[in-house]
Amino acid sequence: MLNTLDFVVLLLAAAVVMVALFRAMNLPPVLGYLLVGALGGPHALNLMQESAGARHLAEFGVVFLMFSIGLEFSLARLMAMKRIVFGLGLAQVLVSIVLATLLGRVFGLGWIASFALGGALAMSSTAILSKLLADRMELDSRHGREVIGVLLFQDIAVVPLLILLPALSRPAEELMVTLGLATLKAVLLLVFVLVFGQRLMRWWFTLVAKRRSNELFMLNVLLITLGLAWLSEHVGLSLALGAFLAGMLISETEYRYQVEEDIKPFRDVLLGLFFVTVGMLLDVMEILRHLPAVLGMLAGMLVLKFGVVFGLSRLFGSPPGTAMRSGLWLCAGGEFGFVLLSLVLGHDLMPHGLVQVTVAALVLSMLVAPMIVQISDRLVMRFVASEWLLRSMELTRVAAQSLNTDRHIIVCGYGRSGQYMARFLEQENVSYVALDLDPERVREAGAAGDTVVYGDAARRETLMAAGIMRASALVVSFGEVESALRVIHHAHALRPDLPVVVRASDEADMERLAQAGAAEVVPEAFEASIMLASHALALIGVPLKRVVRRIRDIRNQRYALMRGFFQGSSEFGEGGDANEARLRSVSVPPGAAVVGRALGEMSLDALDVSVSAVRRRGIRGLSPGVETRIEAGDVVVLLGAPSALEAAEQRLLGG
Repeated sequence: MLNTLDFVVLLLAAAVVMVALFRAMNLPPVLGYLLVGALGGPHALNLMQESAGARHLAEFGVVFLMFSIGLEFSLARLMAMKRIVFGLGLAQVLVSIVLATLLGRVFGLGWIASFALGGALAMSSTAILSKLLADRMELDSRHGREVIGVLLFQDIAVVPLLILLPALSRPAEELMVTLGLATLKAVLLLVFVLVFGQRLMRWWFTLVAKRRSNELFMLNVLLITLGLAWLSEHVGLSLALGAFLAGMLISETEYRYQVEEDIKPFRDVLLGLFFVTVGMLLDVMEILRHLPAVLGMLAGMLVLKFGVVFGLSRLFGSPPGTAMRSGLWLCAGGEFGFVLLSLVLGHDLMPHGLVQVTVAALVLSMLVAPMIVQISDRLVMRFVASEWLLRSMELTRVAAQSLNTDRHIIVCGYGRSGQYMARFLEQENVSYVALDLDPERVREAGAAGDTVVYGDAARRETLMAAGIMRASALVVSFGEVESALRVIHHAHALRPDLPVVVRASDEADMERLAQAGAAEVVPEAFEASIMLASHALALIGVPLKRVVRRIRDIRNQRYALMRGFFQGSSEFGEGGDANEARLRSVSVPPGAAVVGRALGEMSLDALDVSVSAVRRRGIRGLSPGVETRIEAGDVVVLLGAPSALEAAEQRLLGG
């Protein structure tokens, strides 16, 4: 039997390898933790035997997870989405549990086991689905709001289930008394939190924050979290419920975001340990013996939850396409299913074999969830006839806005960056068409006269409708890398000569975006640091002319498009650096010796000259490669110091 330290060290070694592997495959890390537990548990290699210490550590993972959920429990947010959260979300959980309970009775399960099974299967994965919505820029879409609303209610529904399931383990004659007492305790605790707790918590955190000690602040967060969890357990409720209430207390204070960042490492590591202990429950041989039952439960869960969400979404007034998307997104299982199953197993509410089958079905459903999401659009377009009409109406609105524009700029994303850019373009009398997926933002900005329409810029047909064949440039103003890469791909497939400028949230993404074909990538951190430095230098008395020159030099080093300038006759004699980089256009006449030769063969770099662009038949190609061959009539744009440009021009024209 391993002691707790042995268990944790072995766990960390295996988890680092498996989580890194799963992240490399773009799969949820939770599946890596489950696999570590399954392989190292008593039913497989038996490397990590279960210990009481490990179970206690795993419980802390659930505690911090529920604390994080409590932090997200904003009354203002709930009221803003009350129709979806307490309408569609409540209906989805109740109907799913009722149907699963009835089906369980049909297959011979007891009422308690059927109810517990329904509660576990009703949940979906908040971690997986919220990340997919963000990556696909669908958080503000109609189905995105439905998915988030339902997930939010599922998180809330875990709290009463954590109270209800342990009460169901009591003898029948004590059940009503136990359940009533537990409910009364929970209500009293909740009233205390809402009436007195938030005021007290704000005062206490302000007192701690005034000490200006990160260590003290972190200790205080741990004390509040574990202290309320301990209090909740000692009054006969669960650790997780107390942690949820602790999160609620802090969620309405100004310290919420700092607490969330501080607690995240504890939550993620300990929650990973919890999923390892769940994986240790998996008996692979038992699952293989009951593989038809596992696949049957998987298929039943996907079909049942899809049907429930689709039907309820239609009942709440959503069009068929939105309802089908919501159903496809929410049909798989989630992390809280494992939390509830661990509670079920601890109170012996369900046969061990059924727990094995259920855990396996949940794991498989979380594996296929991203695949279902990936094909959801195709399925909707295939089976929902009205979706074609809605899509064509959307494209018609986009085309109507761009119909009278020519040589315009397409702005993908109309958040703050997109709107600031639109103001700049308007001042320069440059026309633009903006695409955005937030219907409220599009409605308000459109009413104000902005040229913005609802449309997904990552779709080929939307870019066509926005007039990409007539556009002079395309700008991606949002920071989601995967979506930006899709936009660049479609833009270059339609218009290889169209310059694309992309915003990057992280400098680590610059290389990927540049290789994908972006003419220029603008990193947020780099631009922010330049402006901070320029203001600081100006405020301490550095001459403004020197500050401007310094900014120009730094940008010239970073941005290829900002290197050099074409010098006019009016600029001679104005001073400045004689060796500052200039641009010079050289026309290649027919019969020149360089015609047919590659740029790399001319050794222009030996002269400290580079080729900024090659203009051929009216099309300008930026940053051409060394393999680009010169043709008669090309205009080669050279970048270098004036003296070096003279030598480079002679080499191009004279051979």
